[in-house]
Amino acid sequence: MFQELRQYKIREGKMDAWVEFMESVIIPFQVSKGMVITGSYRGESDDTLYVWTRRFESEAERERLYDAVYNSDTWRDEIAPTVGELMDGPPVSVQRIISTPRSPAQ
Repeated sequence: MFQELRQYKIREGKMDAWVEFMESVIIPFQVSKGMVITGSYRGESDDTLYVWTRRFESEAERERLYDAVYNSDTWRDEIAPTVGELMDGPPVSVQRIISTPRSPAQ
């Protein structure tokens, strides 16, 4: 099992809209496809920083879920255009992280 720690830069003044979009559209959509979202965070002093985490049981599961989400008509036609309006483009930072033996995230 591993998690992805995903870090995005959000356009100035768009954080509230981004968080609302994540919590009402993106996260429910991804969960409906089988994603396990383990956290969603905004920067305390940096209003352009958004971080979230997702958990996968294996690389095969990650690949299957990526396909189900990012190659769907809903993602391409309905979600991606708004993402482009709110996110301040690449680079997106994605780190794979593994829980330590005594981590509560196990």
